[in-house]
Amino acid sequence: MSTENDVPSRDEWQNLSVAAAGFDPDRLQEAIAFSVANECKWPRSMYLPDGQYIGTAHIGDKAEHAEVLGPVVPRGGPNGLVLRHGKLVAEWGDTRHADMTFSVTKSYIGMLAGIAVADGLIADLDAPVGKDVDTGWFDGSHNARITWRNLLQQTSEWQGTLWGKPDSADHNRVVGGTASGGAHKGTVRELRAPGTHYEYNDVRVNLLAACLTHRFRRSLPEVLKERVMDPIGASRDWQWHGYRNAYLELDGKSVPSVSGGGHWGGGMVISSRDHARMGLLIARGGRWGTQQILAADWVAQMLTPSPALAQYGFLWWLNGTGGKRYPSATERSVFAQGAGASIVWIEPDLDLVVVTRWIAGEAVDGFTARVLAALG
Repeated sequence: MSTENDVPSRDEWQNLSVAAAGFDPDRLQEAIAFSVANECKWPRSMYLPDGQYIGTAHIGDKAEHAEVLGPVVPRGGPNGLVLRHGKLVAEWGDTRHADMTFSVTKSYIGMLAGIAVADGLIADLDAPVGKDVDTGWFDGSHNARITWRNLLQQTSEWQGTLWGKPDSADHNRVVGGTASGGAHKGTVRELRAPGTHYEYNDVRVNLLAACLTHRFRRSLPEVLKERVMDPIGASRDWQWHGYRNAYLELDGKSVPSVSGGGHWGGGMVISSRDHARMGLLIARGGRWGTQQILAADWVAQMLTPSPALAQYGFLWWLNGTGGKRYPSATERSVFAQGAGASIVWIEPDLDLVVVTRWIAGEAVDGFTARVLAALG
């Protein structure tokens, strides 16, 4: 059984033997071997032989949208951890190596939005964002209707250009949903009413990050470090980057606005061990030992299905509502997930947190199946 104090100190994790954690040792090793054997095909440099950056090439950006604006870090090899009851059961690869993590970054933005709500910086998720963020981003009858909830659920349908990237760069992008009429990614489409149509759109997530920066009046990495990462004992090695042109003038200072992933470079560069701490924080309902880091009701809201896509919450993936994302995982499992693939997998009914990095996307379900089979 877990207790409120079953969290690791800054420098070490408590270990739990494979058998004491309820796993069959051979079958768990089989799952780990499967993850390593199914390493993604991305080059370690993050650049293809023809010079294309994998972050834009693998999702099919049109040439006019493909310019890389943020830093790109060469990746490490497959690695991961298995935690049960808050303790370390298994570990493979270099879990201390800080890697680009692509859209897992989005789930950290969801956490920061909860801190903004707790601090009174966002009074009403269903209020128009333009009432809180007077920058011109929400001018016009269409954008004026967009709410904080719309941005968090990727249903805003915001129209505009931010940091040199138009929202249309990700029109018809298929991640979890479906393209409008089967159109190719980057093909301009007619916009829907805010809140009615899900689309995985990095320009709009970057907009949410900029709006939160505007409300906090300082950079999101500073807030995350102070309010989350230091309290949960994360390493000093993680970083969060934006683009070379992504700055806001706030109170006489130039403040960087970070990106929600590595699509055009940037995003979080972070180790699997630090991801595991974040996953354990969410698994514990926002509590770390005796300290409530995130409001429990906010964690619940983050993991509540969106009306437009039942498998999506506030920048978190949900497995069991409206058809499973990963059939082998349980219905109540949730995921922070990025291209590559980087996975933070939480099984609340089993008190299980698993991180796996650089596994081929098509192998994720097979990995989950093997981990759960090892539990019997």
